[in-house]
Amino acid sequence: MVSPAIAIAALLTLVPLAVAGFFAEAFGAWTSRLPLWIGLCCPCLLCVPYVLVAWSSATFAWGWLALYACLPVAVGVLLWWAQRVDVEQRGNWRDFLVLAVLGLAVDLRWFERAWPAHLSIFNKVILLDAGIYAFGALRRLDGVGFDLRLRPRDAGIGLREVAFYTPIALALGLWLGFLHLHVAWPGVARIAGAWVFTFFFIAVPEELFFRGWMQNLLERRIGKERRMGRMAALLLTAALFGLAHFNKRAVHFNWRYVLLAAIAGIFYGRAWRSDRRVGASAITHATVDAIWSLWLR
Repeated sequence: MVSPAIAIAALLTLVPLAVAGFFAEAFGAWTSRLPLWIGLCCPCLLCVPYVLVAWSSATFAWGWLALYACLPVAVGVLLWWAQRVDVEQRGNWRDFLVLAVLGLAVDLRWFERAWPAHLSIFNKVILLDAGIYAFGALRRLDGVGFDLRLRPRDAGIGLREVAFYTPIALALGLWLGFLHLHVAWPGVARIAGAWVFTFFFIAVPEELFFRGWMQNLLERRIGKERRMGRMAALLLTAALFGLAHFNKRAVHFNWRYVLLAAIAGIFYGRAWRSDRRVGASAITHATVDAIWSLWLR
């Protein structure tokens, strides 16, 4: 049974995600009215979920409290600084330093020892919240497209990219022995549950990070010619997305997963850049992952 403290901690970690994703205008208006010192200090509140979970599970440590209080503030300060020196939003080294730290911390599980094994997802969501606040309220990065009020067009774009990617993934994945076909009907409830869970807890965080932040910034930074910059940013982000899967489902470097994920990243990136909306690429991502987990894993 989930304790009240853990339930409250879960709700607190989901608030920034929900507010920024469903009430973007209100979020921007509220944060813009904050005095600077309060705006820079607000991210320290992300340590509260850690305190609730750690205290209720008897794993509290002052060092981890300091990390979850100070790291989000450091991320915010760096991106506020980037906003000041990079008014045109061409992409600053501070942006990419923040992305590297957040990405590696999640992918290499740097801080998961702070949590009980079955609750390590809190680490991922807290770091995501730190990025959401810093990029949205302090960096004020435009063109991210983090709007979860999905439109029919988002579904059309997202499913179009699924249709383009699926034949490639099936042919290559079956040939490499990475995919294994399971012909079974799991039921509508299980399909819907798998898709919704994947959309909110896997696809949205990863698409916001890789497409809304990384591909968005790389497009601005790489090359002066718009079309070439967009293509280079798409391919580079897809490659990094693939490499982020090197340690999934394997003890050593899982090159098959990296290859399939990198190719998938091209189609996720195409979905995002069609209208620059995270919702569209998250639909592609969630649908691909749901198909894989239900019929091909």
